[in-house]
Amino acid sequence: MEAAVSTTQMLIGLAIGIALLLVLAMKTRIHVFVALIISSLVTGLIGGLPFDDVIGSITKGFGSTLGSTGIIIGVGVMMGAILERSGAAEQMAFSIIKLIGKAKEEWALALTGYVVAIPVFADSGLVILTPLAKSLSRMTGKSVVGLGLAMATGLQLAHVFIPPTPGPLAVAGILEMDMGMMIVWGLVMTLPVLIASTLYSIWLGKRIYQVPTEDGTDFERKDFKEAYIKSIENMEQIYKDKKLPGAALSFAPIIIPLILILGNTTVTFLKLEGPFAGFVKMAGHPVIALIIGLLIALYGLGARLSKEETNKSIEDGIKSTGMILFITGAGGSLGYVVRDAGIGEALGKAVLDMGIPGILIPFVIAALMRISLGSATVALITAATLTAPLVPQLGLNPAMVAMSTCAGAVSFSYFNDSGFWVFNGLYGLKDVKDQFMAKTMVSFIGAFSALALVLIVNAFM
Repeated sequence: MEAAVSTTQMLIGLAIGIALLLVLAMKTRIHVFVALIISSLVTGLIGGLPFDDVIGSITKGFGSTLGSTGIIIGVGVMMGAILERSGAAEQMAFSIIKLIGKAKEEWALALTGYVVAIPVFADSGLVILTPLAKSLSRMTGKSVVGLGLAMATGLQLAHVFIPPTPGPLAVAGILEMDMGMMIVWGLVMTLPVLIASTLYSIWLGKRIYQVPTEDGTDFERKDFKEAYIKSIENMEQIYKDKKLPGAALSFAPIIIPLILILGNTTVTFLKLEGPFAGFVKMAGHPVIALIIGLLIALYGLGARLSKEETNKSIEDGIKSTGMILFITGAGGSLGYVVRDAGIGEALGKAVLDMGIPGILIPFVIAALMRISLGSATVALITAATLTAPLVPQLGLNPAMVAMSTCAGAVSFSYFNDSGFWVFNGLYGLKDVKDQFMAKTMVSFIGAFSALALVLIVNAFM
């Protein structure tokens, strides 16, 4: 009986903490950063953690989250500022439109994000590619929210479903599934979902119509009109007159870090050893790779600018990142409090005791882990671990169990997910309703459309 009361208390603590966060963020003057810290404190105390442990979890979660994302965000924003000021971001946008075709920018960015996220963590990819989305928005008149969300959903789907990213890699190992089959099924399940998510992003871009200002440091919000979409028939002549940097040099600060990170992923996956492998791992660490990209931007593209112009563009970019970092860290605090209080484990056990259909168990566990902890990778590993013993008992297909797990881990990106705050900060979404309509809603679409595909395929296997 005590265990049941304890589990109930933990789940009540989580529910009250989330409800309090919503009320504070939407109905009071309290900033969302402070609201997240208060919510973390209340969740932990009601969930059964002593006060000192709650404070420890809050500070540890804040520091750990910023330790993994803070430097990447800071360096990425510096690099993005140089890309903006030098005209390289416009050159990249121009090149992509020529390659993919006019009026297809959301599809181009969705596919770009999808490919990039296979070797690169989703948050890192979002930071690296955001200057591209902003430049395309200015050039075409399309909402930066719709463009960025299409890119973000491509990043998230590949990050959760397709090895060699750590989450799906671990799922395949835990469920003893062939890695090649994991990749094939990941592709099969996510490409239709990518289409649905991109269509939603295009629709939302007209409801949340927001474009960057000319200097790229802020956003202009207004009601959407078709007249805002710019005609780019004379685009080639326009960009000849602007004398932009060459396409190769413009893409280099983004492409070279991606190649380095992919090299690190490949060497790690193949378990290669030796001096060269060690060098590749070092150069391909996201922080080092982004610093290399920044240096290329500074000494390649920055040669077109004076030292004062370069420093001012970097300083302007950095000014916008302070609150992004604070909120991202606070989201990590909430995730650590929930984890340390044992709420995630309580959720998983509760689901196992509910007697739901076998193929839905990994989806529900992964979704609840994502809701409670914020981390897709932790959700994947936890759901696969808890479900693995049931696969032979219930006669489940390991491939479909893996896909059900991945579908659940896509769901419900919200307050304790660092990617939620990174996206909102980079794309200027401050209203809670807009934040839910963007990152949270597209995660719902991704999760449940993927689950529908799993259920259909599973019925015939």
